[in-house]
Amino acid sequence: MDFTLTEDQRAISDMAQGLFEDFCTDERMREFDQSGETIMQDLWQTCVQTGLHSLYIPEDFGGSGLGMTELMLVLEAQGRGLGMVPLWRHQVAATALATFAGDHFSTLVQAAATADTVLTLGLSESVKVTGLGLAAVPEGSGWRVDGTAYAVPCALEASLALVLVNTEEGVRPACINLDSENVQVRGGVSTHGESVADLVCEGLSLPADALLPLDAVEWLESRAIACMASLQMGVSAEQIRRTAEYVSERVQFDRKIAQFQAVQMTMADCQIATEALRTCLWQLCYRIDHGMPAAAEALSTAWHAVEAGHFVGHKAQHVHGGIGVDLTYPIHRFLYWSRALSVGLGGNRATLERLGDWLATHDTLGWKYDLDENKAV
Repeated sequence: MDFTLTEDQRAISDMAQGLFEDFCTDERMREFDQSGETIMQDLWQTCVQTGLHSLYIPEDFGGSGLGMTELMLVLEAQGRGLGMVPLWRHQVAATALATFAGDHFSTLVQAAATADTVLTLGLSESVKVTGLGLAAVPEGSGWRVDGTAYAVPCALEASLALVLVNTEEGVRPACINLDSENVQVRGGVSTHGESVADLVCEGLSLPADALLPLDAVEWLESRAIACMASLQMGVSAEQIRRTAEYVSERVQFDRKIAQFQAVQMTMADCQIATEALRTCLWQLCYRIDHGMPAAAEALSTAWHAVEAGHFVGHKAQHVHGGIGVDLTYPIHRFLYWSRALSVGLGGNRATLERLGDWLATHDTLGWKYDLDENKAV
């Protein structure tokens, strides 16, 4: 297997890393924390100028038309820097509209490609035990939507949201205009600083094409998992780098604590967890980019992302000792992001249960590329 990046992919990765390193210094992050803002506007505008906001949007709609692998490289850099910008939700939502209802939403997707319109995506309710809070019923030639979509990320910065709704046929994504008079946006802020909002819909009328087909849910979920896992990979990698730097300088009992075997083994276990996630993630992105089924691979990647986020995050805090809980020191931000990503991915136990259900209903394990169920359609 050849994991070598192409020259263009390396250029995208280098540009993204340089961008987030410039905008996400520790000093700037402290200022951002104190500002109370939920989006780094200067960073977002630079992402728009460099085209990072539309990498995954198809070329026919004004985007770059690149794959999940390229987006993964950008999101890993974002995770390393903890840049608070709505990169992945904006373009995955736009690409979903282009893929499943391009004729109806062509103008909207083109506006997303130029960032004149910002989109967001809310899928976290699909992994909650309470189920979905929105329901859609046929009304005339369209739909009537009632209920509440809880804690939709980035809804305060977006104009439209793609959220999941219950219908008689099953769960379907629905495109909701957040400026509608039948939608109340009740905003809040998550622990790691990202905006969230409850979207309360009362008699909201939507045209027929505003609800995407049933198979759009799995399409969205696999890509959302790839994006959140990419962020987690960047967060964990930077946690390890910063922690290794810290233990190489911190002296305890007249020795640098990096010389203690327990610390060395802890950091080695952290690196192993991150590399296991990287392997799963690359496989998932490859399958998505080549049109291959990826349901089981997505769930496996989600589980590894949650596991790595929890393990690396808490070990990094532990090795830092008391300074790890000092809010004037930067390492705590990475733990906040890891926990937020874990919640978005659904947690390890629920994900493992879903993966077990998938294996129980398939005749094979599904990890070989020559199996019929894993061939491209």
